[in-house]
Parts: sequence; C-alpha cells; structure tokens
Amino acid sequence: MDFPAILKEFTAAVEAGDGQRLGALFTAGGTYHDTFYGLFKGPAEIADMLEKRFWKDAESFRWRMRHPVCDGKTGYCEWTFSYASTMPGSRGLRAVCEGMSRFTLEDGKIKAYDEIFDGATALSQLNFPPERIAKVLRKWSAERRALPQAAEHLKA
Repeated sequence: MDFPAILKEFTAAVEAGDGQRLGALFTAGGTYHDTFYGLFKGPAEIADMLEKRFWKDAESFRWRMRHPVCDGKTGYCEWTFSYASTMPGSRGLRAVCEGMSRFTLEDGKIKAYDEIFDGATALSQLNFPPERIAKVLRKWSAERRALPQAAEHLKA
C-alpha cells in the first residue's frame, strides 16, 4: 500500500470508529502514540484505543491529511482534525486541531505513528477549566522533558 492510500485508510478507520480496520494497518508490534491518550502497542491495543477511548469521549470525527511526503520508510503529513465532545461539561462542543504526523513504515504497514499539535488549544475549545488544562500541560511537559533527545537541551 502506498503512503497516500495508508493515510486514506487510516483516517477512514478513525472517522468510522472501526478499531479492527485501524489496527490492521499496523505491524504486529506497531505503536500509536496519541497526544491525549498515550502509547498503544499492537493492533489489538490500537483498536481498543480507538473504540474505547476516542469514541468514548467524542464523535463526529473529521481528519483531513494534507501534503504527504514519504521516502518509503518514513512519512509525514500535516492535517486538520476535529471532533464533537461527548464528555460531561463539553458535550456537543467541537474542537478543531492543526498538526503533523510521522509514520514509520515497514513492509507496507505502520510500524510507528506519532503526532504533534497543540492539545491545549483543543482542551480550551471544550471549555476545560484553566486548572485542568494546566494539570494536563504539566504532565505533557514532564513527558517531553523525559525523552532521551531532551537531555542535552536541559543542561545548563
């Protein structure tokens, strides 16, 4: 499967809430790192993440990938993603996010997926209270600072 076809199938699976379809795009040990929910490994965990987390907290997903580039092993694209919250206190509110994704590919499947975007903007669109957003940002900041590639940047 070529990269644009992977992107089309990836977004269609997410929009449909079809975890098995999404999981089938990944290698047996493939990983999906989601900004909100964390790291999931293997098709079964990835399917579960989509169906029991994404679709528990939101609905009416729209994901539009743009400007894909891929060298056969690593693919990147920018995107616009939106959803309607089903969470108490923000039910029905729509969040719109802009971001970028990196796909590591192996034998026509996704070996690793990760993304970067401003999750705080999404939370603010859902009317999360400032103290709740601050708590999430502290967690994300600690995770970012714990990455191996951050070590040299944290030295005085």
